[in-house]
Amino acid sequence: MNFTRRTALQLTGAALAAPAVLKATDALASSGSVKVFAWQDYIQPNIAEKFEADTGIKLELTTYGSNDEAESTVRANGGKGFDVVFPSITNSAGYLDDNGETYFATVPAAVNTGNVIPSFLRDSASLGGQFKGEQILLPFDWGTEGITLNRGKLPIADADISFGDLFLQEAAKGAAAFRQKSAIMGVGLYLDAVGEVPSNRMLDVYKSEDDARRVWGAVTKWILEHKENIGAFWNNATEATAAFKEAGCVIGQTWDTTGLLLNREDKNFVYRAPKEGIITWLDSFGMLKQAENPEQAVAFMNFMLQPEVGGMFANNTGYNSAVAGAADFASAEFKAQFNEVYTPEVLGNMWWWQADTPFFAPIRNEFVEIITNA
Repeated sequence: MNFTRRTALQLTGAALAAPAVLKATDALASSGSVKVFAWQDYIQPNIAEKFEADTGIKLELTTYGSNDEAESTVRANGGKGFDVVFPSITNSAGYLDDNGETYFATVPAAVNTGNVIPSFLRDSASLGGQFKGEQILLPFDWGTEGITLNRGKLPIADADISFGDLFLQEAAKGAAAFRQKSAIMGVGLYLDAVGEVPSNRMLDVYKSEDDARRVWGAVTKWILEHKENIGAFWNNATEATAAFKEAGCVIGQTWDTTGLLLNREDKNFVYRAPKEGIITWLDSFGMLKQAENPEQAVAFMNFMLQPEVGGMFANNTGYNSAVAGAADFASAEFKAQFNEVYTPEVLGNMWWWQADTPFFAPIRNEFVEIITNA
């Protein structure tokens, strides 16, 4: 998936926005409830209240902090208990039953799929959005993992910022924060760029079990050789923010929203793209096959696919909506931060999470455990 400033921000403008037309299914679902399982910062009170006011449907929201938590919960419940779930699209393989069938239903025809930015919908097929040729997940938002740093304590120029800085900066001793399973990708990109651990920009870890062990083994060894810089681990947005505000970290590999929201409070904090390429993800949502409230689920999905709601979501979280026209409803602050971080050079050097291969997560978890225990 290739991005320019136009396709990433301007392309979401009104020219592509489909009108928010209520369908028969929306009218039929003007009562009852819908059970939604989403990331902890996705459905904030202003969105929940607007959904209930606009549709008359009661929202029953359960949240999670990681893909692992979401996958294990859905699997443990046998695909029951929720109507709509918001997985990262590359993790769709984690939602298969014992027979290898997906827990997600084919996206209902009544869902306004035309409101999704066309290039995102097209490319979602190869990232995990389709199962056996049928669309099961729709792109909902995209974001990145880069470097959040306190410029007041670690004044690194934008052009020089690297994933390697987490472990190489003297001022970051005991003050670097990261999520273990992400850091072994970011550090891997750094070690590949400097020629120390060739990995084809970390794509080799998806190629075979042997390649994954070769690359992650060398990356983990390098991290442990520099473990004196480790200040805090995080696994969700709350923990990532706490690493800076409570644990005193001065640099971290974080989601974009961590750095952007910290920057709104304290201008010393900035979120920037490492020179090796910013790690990029695509989140999605879909309806489970065993949804108890399918009509209400369709109404909820169509509500979330409205440009106005996409703009509200972006303003709330700092993430980027995949809904066409959402940028027209984003705040001036959001647009300013987007333009500051996502320069043409950054948009031309994005590294995308790939669809998980069967061995990817189990082997990665082995090395994550080694880092954690160290």
